[in-house]
Amino acid sequence: MDTGLLSAMLNSMRRPRSPAYRAARVLILLIVIGSVAGFVVRQMSFIDQQMIYFPERTLSATPADVGLDYEDVFLTASDGVKVHGWFVPGELRTTLLWFHGNAGNIGDRVENLSLLKQRLGVGVFMLDYRGYGRSEGKPSEKGLYLDADAAIGYLANERELSLEDDVVLFGRSLGSAVAVDIAARHQVRAVILESGFPSVRAMTERAYPFLPSAMLLSLVEARYDSASKLPSVHAPVMVLHGDRDQTVSIVMGEELFEAANEPKRFYTISGADHNDTYHVGGEPYFEALREFVLGAGEPSVE
Repeated sequence: MDTGLLSAMLNSMRRPRSPAYRAARVLILLIVIGSVAGFVVRQMSFIDQQMIYFPERTLSATPADVGLDYEDVFLTASDGVKVHGWFVPGELRTTLLWFHGNAGNIGDRVENLSLLKQRLGVGVFMLDYRGYGRSEGKPSEKGLYLDADAAIGYLANERELSLEDDVVLFGRSLGSAVAVDIAARHQVRAVILESGFPSVRAMTERAYPFLPSAMLLSLVEARYDSASKLPSVHAPVMVLHGDRDQTVSIVMGEELFEAANEPKRFYTISGADHNDTYHVGGEPYFEALREFVLGAGEPSVE
């Protein structure tokens, strides 16, 4: 081949492409990256739905079944999702904003609701997260926080309660992470965390110590990092945990307690597993709650 022709061909191959050509390649690359990222996010969200959230749509009971007066409350979160809850007035102005765990719905907590109202004398607003009970949508970490924002707004604006003086956040299991997130952004009277955990990372590291936590976290979207948020909570904090909890080890509750500011209190529910705390705890359990709620939480450890 003529060496001059070969040189011309090589120069042509090395010639810079036009701006339009380069822009098209960048656009194609961005589309591919976006498609892959979107697929990964959708897969993470799907895994969250299968591994973290276990909602039930049918309400098995209402407060009326245990003789309580109540109001059905429907709220619209800031992203347009409608969520449902029950407001049960108490003898006192103090009101618990109660966040349940990852399974079932508020209908499964009617007995617990009744005992809290009777033993503490407080009002209770119990919320179903999106995807649970009569609430619309599908659960997600961001979504649960938006639902809680709607609930705290309802108590402040519709019920005209002072968050700092009248509202106590009560989070149970997964609900403890929701309560911490709200308390880190709003000054409330007090915060109660029962059977809670420091973060999804801490849970995965304890459940699967032989696997890299980074690999496990890459599979899920939720983080629920309460331990990193608790230093921003300046209300009194009470942590309760069963010493026989086989779902969330009491060590997790102790880590939450360590992350919290003073004043704080740790209460061990002797003999309790994850879902029987108020049954096993009995009268001493409710007395400890009452003392903390009404006394704004003097620091002590039991």
